[in-house]
Amino acid sequence: MTVRIQTADFDAGAEIAALRAGNPKIGAVASFVGLVRDVNEGERVSQMTLEHYPGMTEKAIEEIVAEARTRWDICDALVVHRVGALKPGDQIVLVAVAGAHRGDAFAACQFVMDYLKTRAPFWKKEHTGEGARWVEARASDEIAAGRWRSKG
Repeated sequence: MTVRIQTADFDAGAEIAALRAGNPKIGAVASFVGLVRDVNEGERVSQMTLEHYPGMTEKAIEEIVAEARTRWDICDALVVHRVGALKPGDQIVLVAVAGAHRGDAFAACQFVMDYLKTRAPFWKKEHTGEGARWVEARASDEIAAGRWRSKG
């Protein structure tokens, strides 16, 4: 399991290739890449600034991945999350999960992303024509994460 918080961009293809390299047990890799949108809540977004609590954020994500490992048969997982100033179109996050079968890889990847949105300590500030504003948690993210509470 690898968890990285960084300001630099990442190459999703290279990251996924490294995740699966040399492991013949891997039959599937499911991944998700999140991007900065140029509009949120009807307003143009010129920049988003992501902040985190070093050490605490990595630990929270590691716990999410560890929980995914108890629920699904996966070989490995990778989470790369960027912080700092990002522009529309920039990559924010990569979640990749490798497993023997696609079902476990898909489910674990979705679980990690859903829990990352609700449990990892990140703070987002959007910069719009009206000024800067902190982004509140979305009810839809809590609903998405909630569906995993009854599954195992």
